[in-house]
Parts: sequence; structure tokens; C-alpha cells
Amino acid sequence: MTDVDEGGKRVGWVELYFDLVFVFAVGQVAHGIVADPHWARAAAALGLFATLWWTWIGFAVLYNRRGDDSRVADRLFVLAGTIPCGIAATQAHHVFEGHPAIFAAAMAAVRLILAAAHRWPRDGIDQRRISVGYAVSAVLFGVSAALPHSWASWALWAVALLQEAGFLLLGDHRERRRGERPTREARWRIMLAPPRDPNLAVDSAHLAERFGLFMILLLGELVITVGTAALERPADDLGYWLALAGGLVLAGALWWVYFSSAAEIYERMLGFSGGNPALAYSLYAGGHLLPAFALVLMAAGVNLSLAESPPTAAVWFTTAGLTIYLAGTRVFAMGSHRWYFGLARVAALAATASLAFLDRLLPAPAVVLVIAVWAAGTAAVTTVIRRRSLTDLGDDPVAFLRQAADRHRDSGSRG
Repeated sequence: MTDVDEGGKRVGWVELYFDLVFVFAVGQVAHGIVADPHWARAAAALGLFATLWWTWIGFAVLYNRRGDDSRVADRLFVLAGTIPCGIAATQAHHVFEGHPAIFAAAMAAVRLILAAAHRWPRDGIDQRRISVGYAVSAVLFGVSAALPHSWASWALWAVALLQEAGFLLLGDHRERRRGERPTREARWRIMLAPPRDPNLAVDSAHLAERFGLFMILLLGELVITVGTAALERPADDLGYWLALAGGLVLAGALWWVYFSSAAEIYERMLGFSGGNPALAYSLYAGGHLLPAFALVLMAAGVNLSLAESPPTAAVWFTTAGLTIYLAGTRVFAMGSHRWYFGLARVAALAATASLAFLDRLLPAPAVVLVIAVWAAGTAAVTTVIRRRSLTDLGDDPVAFLRQAADRHRDSGSRG
């Protein structure tokens, strides 16, 4: 793969192999939540997932900008990255236990590979700044491996990830005068403009496909969780069938929400921008972090809900995950600033989270089925909303945003 056609670059075969290693790592994060079903563990899992996520982002953007399956060096850099990533996956449970040294060392090794890959010569492309940035991250992760306290390691990891976001996708920000606060329309104009440095542009078709495939793999983790948990029930009773049906309907509804409502509009907007990296950060690298983790949280919640004696947090993990997923994919956004649309969005998200209270009336497998039916109904509604947004967006997103702002001002003046 990695061919370039009229629609843009395609995802390479070596990238798909790389994703398999990351699915294993993500699975270990979900297992960590199942092993200790408390909100503190879920918060730690989010931090661990974010560390893995930005590692994956590094390779996704690397191959997007300069990767080619016809070049041996490009394939070898990605394959080399699977080794420390695989080691990190096996050490994820030690991070939860307060022993992150080997995990941190593996993350440092990955970033050395990324630094070397960006330093490798390529005609017309100079990404030495990114190479230096990853070298700095490698030092930070390496230092954290030697620290005696896990909280200090987490702090260094946060610094490393923040600076990675800056040099990888946010380095093309237009400067503005100190104290100047641009309007919402002005911010969108900046993000919808092509980057000043062509070397920083991203291929919208490749990035959309890359993230879509990774979301599919995360949904696969949910499907595997459902099947495994159902098989572990002692008998093919009503709970077994409720668990199986509810889990599969939920996974299908989540697929529909993303691929029928969110994915197309993201790709179209990034294409309009000429591959602006700041918009890629907003929509994909940063914008997909919470929805992707929400799938992990739901996988853990469904797993726990289908156990013989599910903990109280089980259905809350599931509904919280669904709420985060719906909010993060922006499926309720209608391009309108009218107050009642905003109130309706908040009410829909609050109702989604409140489904967890049904565990006081129904067994956990039945609650999972109710959540799945709710998700399916949400998928149907959001499809209509997003199709309308796509039609309104047309071929000029700036004009669309200007019209939305005008409607907002008109409604405010009438109020």
C-alpha cells in the first residue's frame, strides 16, 4: 500500500502491522481497569493510554508526511518501533502497581527511533526540529525511568507529551500580537488555511484512513471483550443472551456513530485546509484522544458488567465511556449557537450518563442492553444531524462558519 491516488496517500501494510502491537498495548490498559474497578485506576489508565496514544501519533504522522512502503528504511523504522512498544505493553500492569521504570525506558527507546527516522535524509524534506524534539522526549522518559517515585515519572511524561504536541503538529501557528484574542471565526480561518511550511502539511485522506482503522481495532477490542465475557458465563441463560446481544449492538452503534456521522466531516475539513497540522491536531491527534479512550473504558465496563457479581462501577464505566464518546466525536453539534440546541446537547449527554442508575432496577447484562439500544437510537439521530451539517458545509467551510456566527449574532440581538 502507501500508494498515492487521486484521493491521497493510502495506509501502508507496515502501518497495519504496527497497529496490531498497539491493540495489544491498549488491551492491557483495559485489563488494568478490570483488575481494579475504581475511578482512580480509570484516571491512571487515561494517563497511560495518553502516553501510548502520542507514541502511536508519532508514527502515524511520520508515515503520513514522509513514509513510503517502497523504501526499505521507512519500513524498518516502523518495524523497529514495534519492539519497544511491545515491551511497553507487557509492562503496563507494572505502571499501575507503581513500578514504571521498564515502561518508561521502552518509551524512551521508541522516541529515539522516531528521532532517527525524522533525521534520516529525504529529498525536499527537512524535519530536524522534530528530530530534536523527540530526542528531548527520549531524555525525559529516560530520566523518569530512574526516578524512585511514580508521581515524578508521570510529571515528566506529561512534559514530554505536551512538547511533542507542540513540535509535531502545532509548530506552524501564526504569530499574533500579545494580548490579542482572535474571534472564533478567525481561529477557524487560521486552521483552515494551508500551512506556511509545506513540510508540515499532512495528507488528509491518509490521516482519516489511519485513524479510522485504529478506531476499528479499538472497536474490535470491545467485540472480543463481549464474546469472551459471554463465554465465561456458566450457562446459556437469559443473562448470556442479554450480554451477547447488548454488547454486539453497542459495538455496532458505536461504529455507526463514528463512521456515518463523524469521520467524513473530519476528513473533508482537513482536506479543505490543505493539510493544516493545527487542524489535524484539533480533529485527530487531540480530538480523538478521549473518544478512543472511551472505547477502552466501555470495553472494561462491559467486561465487568457481564461478570457473575459485577462491581458498582461497571455500568458507570460503560455509560461514562459512551457519554465521552458522543461528546468527543461532536455528533450532536449542529453548527448553531441557539441556546436551546446547546441545552438539548447537554440534556442528551446527561441522560446518557444517567442510564447507569438503572442498575438499581435491572441486572447488569440488562442494563448493557438498554445502553446499547440508547446508543443505537443516538446513532440514528446523529446521522440525520451530521448529514445536515455536511450539506451546510458544502465546499466553503469558512462561509459556513461565518453564517453560523451571523445566526448567533442575530439571535442574540433579538434576545
